This record gives sequence, structure tokens and C-alpha cells, in this order.
Amino acid sequence: MRVLILSDVHGNLPSLEYVLGQEKTADLVVSLGDVVNYGPWSNECVDLLDSIENKVQIIGNHEEAFISGIYPGKNIVAKTFFEHCYPSFDRKEKISTYLKNFSFDGFEFTHTLNDSYIFPDTEVEIGSNTFIGHSHRMFSKMAQNYRLVNVGSVGQNRLNIDEINYVVWDTESDVIELIKKAYSADKLINEMQAKKYPDICIEYILSKRN
Repeated sequence: MRVLILSDVHGNLPSLEYVLGQEKTADLVVSLGDVVNYGPWSNECVDLLDSIENKVQIIGNHEEAFISGIYPGKNIVAKTFFEHCYPSFDRKEKISTYLKNFSFDGFEFTHTLNDSYIFPDTEVEIGSNTFIGHSHRMFSKMAQNYRLVNVGSVGQNRLNIDEINYVVWDTESDVIELIKKAYSADKLINEMQAKKYPDICIEYILSKRN
């Protein structure tokens, strides 16, 4: 089985469409959460993932915020994005069905561990092979003799906004491919400008261009 594992789309529809177009042969699509917020297409990204026949959808912290109607963090940039994006979101019923975690073929799938940002040098304790997202940083490493794979971000790579990260796992050969694709963020930025995002939001995205 060929499994496409992606995370942190963050309302970036063109990037999501690109990934799904590149990986049409996937037998299963697993989204590890944070489909919503930041980008201007939260509703459309939820709908597109929902339209996939064989999929598993995990809840992220931004789905939790959109369900509650409150962004709990203190980061002014993230709060400003939430205040701009949340009022036009109307897919609460769909994201309320997302799972907290998922187990399949010896791997656990979850948005993150202990509600924390996990980076390549973060010390972690895990009891199974695990796929995560959340930190927007793709890597694979061993911890306690288990494999920990962060699949990175489809819609908001924080090292380079013009790069998409995701993972393809061939369950038969047990090969996990960490994939990086160059993809221009021009459509994202142009739509944010057209939707009159606050300057602090647009400046944040522009700051992630190399």
C-alpha cells in the first residue's frame, strides 16, 4: 500500500492541490491536522480532503481553535491570522469528526507529542513508530528504537514558504520517502493581498521566502 501522509496545510489550497496531483497513485491519504487557518482557503481545503475516498483525518490545534472559536496562544501573529480567518470559516461540523490519533500497520499517527513543537534535536520518548506534524519541520530519526517521522508542512514551510514537504510510505517495502518540492507561494500571497489580510500577516509570509 502507498500511503500519502501530509500535515499543516493551513488553508493553502494551491499547495494541497499540487500535492494531491503529484500523488494520484496513493491508496490512502492521512492528514495529520492543521488544515485550517493562516491561508485564505480553509473551507476549500477541508472540502478537498473530505472528498478523498480513502482518507484519515487527524485533528490539529488549529482545528481545535476553530471548533472552540478561541485561539488560546499568545503569539500576536498567530492571533491576528485567527481573527482574520475564523469569521469566514463554516466547516466546523466536518472538522469536529477528525480523530485525535490513528494506528495502522505498526505506526501511530498524531498531530504532535505532548502538545509540543518537535524538532530534529528535540529529546522525546515514544513507545511506537510515529508520524507527526505541527512544527513545520520535516525529519526522520530514531528514539527508543522507534522511528519518529515529522512530515513537515504542505502549506506553510517555515524555512522556505516556496517549498512543500510531505511523506510517502510504501507499507510493503517499509520505505518512507521524505519529499521536498519547490512550489511558488505567489498564489497564496496574491490571494492574501486580495482578501486584505493585515500587514503583519502578509509580512510574516514574505519573511519566509529565501
